[in-house]
Amino acid sequence: MASGLGPVDDGALPDWVVSRVRAWVRDDPDEATVAEVTALFHAAEQGDPAAAAELTDRFSGTLQFGTAGLRGAIGGGSNRMNRAVVIRAAAGLTTYLLEALADGEHDGGHEPDGEPTSGATRPPRVVIGYDARHYSRVFARDTAAVVTAAGGEALLLRQEWPTPVLAFAVRHLDADAGVMVTASHNPAADNGYKVYLGGRVVTDSGQGAQIVPPYDAAIAAHIAAIKQIADVPRAEDGWTVLDDDVHRAYLDALTARPAHPGVGSLRVVTTAMHGVGGPTLTSALVAAGVTDLHTVGAQADPDPTFPTVAFPNPEEAGAMDLAFALARELDADLVIAVDPDADRCAVAVPDPAAEGGWRRLTGDETGALLGEAAAGALTGPALPDAPPPAADSPVLACSIVSSRHLEAIARAHGLRHRATLTGFKWISRVPDLAFGYEEALGYCVAPDVVRDKDGVSAAVAVVNLLAQAKADGTDLRGVLDALARRDGLFASAPVTVRVEDLALIAETMTRLRTAPPATLGGSAVTRVVDLADGLDVPDPDGRTGGAYRVPPTDGVWLETGDGVRVVVRPSGTEPKLKAYLDVHVPIGDAPTLAHGDVVTSARSLAARRLAAIGADVRAAVGL
Repeated sequence: MASGLGPVDDGALPDWVVSRVRAWVRDDPDEATVAEVTALFHAAEQGDPAAAAELTDRFSGTLQFGTAGLRGAIGGGSNRMNRAVVIRAAAGLTTYLLEALADGEHDGGHEPDGEPTSGATRPPRVVIGYDARHYSRVFARDTAAVVTAAGGEALLLRQEWPTPVLAFAVRHLDADAGVMVTASHNPAADNGYKVYLGGRVVTDSGQGAQIVPPYDAAIAAHIAAIKQIADVPRAEDGWTVLDDDVHRAYLDALTARPAHPGVGSLRVVTTAMHGVGGPTLTSALVAAGVTDLHTVGAQADPDPTFPTVAFPNPEEAGAMDLAFALARELDADLVIAVDPDADRCAVAVPDPAAEGGWRRLTGDETGALLGEAAAGALTGPALPDAPPPAADSPVLACSIVSSRHLEAIARAHGLRHRATLTGFKWISRVPDLAFGYEEALGYCVAPDVVRDKDGVSAAVAVVNLLAQAKADGTDLRGVLDALARRDGLFASAPVTVRVEDLALIAETMTRLRTAPPATLGGSAVTRVVDLADGLDVPDPDGRTGGAYRVPPTDGVWLETGDGVRVVVRPSGTEPKLKAYLDVHVPIGDAPTLAHGDVVTSARSLAARRLAAIGADVRAAVGL
């Protein structure tokens, strides 16, 4: 293959690009990406500046392995997602596991049937899942081949199943690691590689969660030590293809708790957003008692091109339009959408005030509903003066960019609250976790089942919550109104800026740190925290379970004296700068006003404040 690359005209490509391209083509095991890179090379040879720029970008570095694993556009080159990059990642992970299990610190484990086994004799066990994106199945098989050739035990899920099934399997099968090949809700051109650790490698509250430092750096170091793919052995067979038992066990675990009898009266519309979650979501809801269930047919089957949506993300404008149309046609009670790998869940409800009569709840609203349900299941009804939480009481956790409402819910029930860095790799490893969520539609309602966000279990929890609300003579909007009367109204909104030049994000963050805005929405900024230095969270009245510290991250935290909080940070998975706006409007007792009038007035005030704050944030960001 290398002989097909002729000389390049002087100046068409830098020498270092030519050298890297030639080395790549000699080593790449995939004929398709070899042909792709070769075609770009020849186009650059003939003076095509776009091809030269594309090659330069593809070989300008190496796709970095970090706490999000790998994620990027599919294509040939060291800076893309492809078989060569995945084989290196699999080899680095396996070498790390062999080293970790040989250091004497981790011994013993259990077979899938519960029988103990010696850590000295059992090889690393890795369970591998994949979605329906381009190359996902190939990347998963390559991973199994690398693990097997290195002496590990590779367990490959039989078919394309949601990410939560893989996360469940890590703990259920006592695996030392899990790999999920998915780019979640990224654009169709992308793919990714998530890594979980458990079994004998991680034995604390993070067992079965996605990797965090220092695991990511240790794995990355082993990846970097691999010089060429030819040095990585790959087996032709020898791994185990799991049957449907693990999928059935996952569904059984989600539906083990008795469902509310009113679930059977609900008319529910679902969409899988062209991903792999449809059959699993349907099975879970039917097992939970939903009998009047309808699916958006045009988005039901996996399709890696995502033809009906610009971005396969329920948060994006227009992504749920087909579901709303079906819900209007059927006069449904609820719409549930999961993203393509079904680890996120969007909930929409009938709302006469919304355009088209349907409104998607924000991630924070759904988080408050599910958090209140989880807290109530632990303590019963909230108390006006709940006692301070015990040192070992269950914890409600959310990311620092999520609404502060969950903290108020924890206080009302005498439970502990913790805020974490953004991402479920942090939320899911909180000790004593009873419920966790992040505003980006991620919910962990059953941490004993899946130590990650799980859109399917969240959907089951939501239908039970709606059934209970209807039995109480209200609906989900009514439950949110009741929470607002009790805790004050918390309202949130995002400001998102997508950029082509990533350098603009770094420049903007530097500007915010050195010259933050003096006011937000007409209120003076009273606190500015550079999150790169960490965040100290006080507990002045002893009602959140003690003061604690959030580790450093790239972001800026802004507060005013009247209940406004803004966090600005770069996205961890996309070329975006994100600002998270959060306001709190106390309601208090207003017995002379009707319930709806009080909450409606508070919501109107909150919306005006969010609009003003958003304008100030956009001006401060300057993009």
